[in-house]
Amino acid sequence: MLKNKQELSADLVAESTTITKKPAKPPKIEDKPFEEFICKHLIPGLKSSIEEKGTLVRDIKLIEGKRPVVGGNCWMVFCEMSEERKFWLCFNKDLITSDKTILLAESNSDPSIVESFLIDEKKTTLPLLISRVLQRLNGQKWIGAN
Repeated sequence: MLKNKQELSADLVAESTTITKKPAKPPKIEDKPFEEFICKHLIPGLKSSIEEKGTLVRDIKLIEGKRPVVGGNCWMVFCEMSEERKFWLCFNKDLITSDKTILLAESNSDPSIVESFLIDEKKTTLPLLISRVLQRLNGQKWIGAN
């Protein structure tokens, strides 16, 4: 028995809807909740990347509190490295896309350098955050063969 156009069309629509379903992609690392992203991805990535360059990381953690020097509450990745060097990567809000600053201190003193961080970037990713922190630390000659 021949099918009419309407029946053929309905069969094609039914086939195409079952064929085109794709498995859902897992969420991007950067879409995870702020604390999970920082603690499970950024901090371990920073620690291993700094240590691969030959610099010991004594302590690295996420803290919430008053930003050194300039004040104001924020979230901070605080890192203490060898030779009494420290940096704070500060996030104004608990969002990786929020405004960021980086503060640097040597010899157990208060931070002497305060800079905006990643201000021109449209997208904030884990590799970008890690590479730019490393770039900044290398600029201070704190890591690598300087």
